[in-house]
Amino acid sequence: MSSETEIRPFRVGFPEAEVAELRRRVHATRWPERETVTDDSQGVRLAMMQDLARYWESGYDWGKCEARLNALPHFLTEIDGLDIHFIHVRSRHRDALPLIVTHGWPGSVIEQLKIIEPLTSPAAHGATAADAFHLVIPSLPGHGFSARPATTGWDPARTARAWVVLMKRLGYTRFVAQGGDWGAAVTQTMGIQAAPELAGIHSNMPGTAPADVTRAFERGDPPPAGLSGEELRAFAQLSRFYARHVAYALIMATRPQTLYGLADSPVGLAAFMLDHGDGTGQPGLVAQVLAGTLDSALTRDDLLDNITLYWLTNTGVAAARLYWENKADFFNAKNITIPYAISVFPDELYQAPRSWAERAYPHNLIHYNRLDRGGHFAAWEQPALFSSEMRAAFRSLR
Repeated sequence: MSSETEIRPFRVGFPEAEVAELRRRVHATRWPERETVTDDSQGVRLAMMQDLARYWESGYDWGKCEARLNALPHFLTEIDGLDIHFIHVRSRHRDALPLIVTHGWPGSVIEQLKIIEPLTSPAAHGATAADAFHLVIPSLPGHGFSARPATTGWDPARTARAWVVLMKRLGYTRFVAQGGDWGAAVTQTMGIQAAPELAGIHSNMPGTAPADVTRAFERGDPPPAGLSGEELRAFAQLSRFYARHVAYALIMATRPQTLYGLADSPVGLAAFMLDHGDGTGQPGLVAQVLAGTLDSALTRDDLLDNITLYWLTNTGVAAARLYWENKADFFNAKNITIPYAISVFPDELYQAPRSWAERAYPHNLIHYNRLDRGGHFAAWEQPALFSSEMRAAFRSLR
C-alpha cells in the first residue's frame, strides 16, 4: 500500500500524568448551587453529578478500559486527508458477513464493545456459525481516536463515502452497515448513496416520518389529520423532543466553538454529555444507571469510560462540530432503495411505527421488529438483544 492508503496498527495509551491531571481537575471543580426544583427539569442534578465526580476521582480505573480496548485490534488509515481510527475484528468463520457499525454522540467505539464477541463468535452466544459477522467499528471524524478535521466539510455524506472507501480498502467487496444516532445519519446516507458494494443497512433510530408529519413536529404544529394511535404517539414523542430536549443539539449546531468548557472542565464535559435527550428522559436514565436500577447492561463504569475517552482525546468540541456540519433532517423518510432493516427499542427518542416504515420503504423493508427493552444506546444497553437483531436483520442478505 502507498502511504496514503496504508493501514497502520494503533494502540491506546495515555500517560499516567494525564489521568492524574483529570482527577485533579475533577477534585478542583467549582460547583454551582443546587437546582431550585425537585426533579431534573433544569438539567443534570447537582447531587448526581457530585456523586459521580467522587467516584470518578477516587474509585474509577481508566486502566481497565484501556486494557479492554487494547485487547482488540485497532488501526488507523488516512481517508480523504484525515486519519480514521477503527477496530477490525474478523470472525473465524470464513463466510461471515462484513458489517460496519457506526456510533453516535455522545458515544464512541466503547458503545459497541459488548457486541463484538456475540457477532463475531455467534456459536458461543446461542446462535450459529451462519450468523457470523466480520466487524469494522470506526470512530467518527473528530471523535475518539480519529483525527480532528482542521477544515470544514466532514458532514455525514462525506463520512458515508469514507466508510465505503474503508471497507473496500479492507478487501470487502460486499458488506452491510448499521448505525444509531449519528451512526444512523451516516448509515442512512450510505443507503442513499447506494454504493454497489453495500448490500443493505440497519438502523435503531430510523428516518420514517412522512413529509407532512415532519413539517408539523419541527414547527410545533398540531399533528396532520388521519394519524393512527401508534402514529400519534410517535408524533407526540418527536414533538416533545423538538420542543424540550433538543437544546444540546442546537448549541452544537450553531456555536460549537463556544463550548470551551468541554475542553477545560471534566465535570462540565460529563454533565453536557449526560444531559443528552433520550426517550427514557435523560438525565433520569443516567440516575437509574448510577443507582443500578435500570434493566440494562449499562453501568457507571461504562459511562465514565466513554466520558474519559472524550476527555483524554480532547474531542468534546471537535465532536460538537458534526452538528454544525450537518444539514439533513434526522427523522424524515429517506430516499433509500437498497434493503433496509429497522429495530424499534421502547426507550428510543421515538418508536417508528410500522405503518411509516412500510410507507417509506415499501419495496425494500426487509426487517421490522419492536423490542421490549432498550433505548438510544441499544448496543451498549442491551447487547444480547441488539446482537440478535443484527442476525435477524441481515439473514436474508447472506
